[in-house]
Amino acid sequence: MVTVTDSAADKIRTMLDSQGHPEYGLRMGVVGGGCSGFQYRLAFETAAADMDQIIEVNGVRLFIDPKSCLYLNGVRLDYIDGLMGAGFKIENPNARSTCGCGESFSA
Repeated sequence: MVTVTDSAADKIRTMLDSQGHPEYGLRMGVVGGGCSGFQYRLAFETAAADMDQIIEVNGVRLFIDPKSCLYLNGVRLDYIDGLMGAGFKIENPNARSTCGCGESFSA
């Protein structure tokens, strides 16, 4: 199960509304790459694929493919907006290590 904070859900809804697609969902995935071996991928999509797990949390639909589910179980998705920048932050208890920029991890 993925946890989405209120601030992340608010930002996702705001972004979807501003694009005129409030009915879309957020695809959350893990792909090979980055300096630690795996990197996260976030993208808006119209609908889930055949084998996707669909999670509805805080008014937001998440689509997660079966392979990514293995790496995203227990993940917390947050949105930070501060003086040093703004963006989504993923806290993954399954990651053995992360890179300095926080955008990739090893499992």
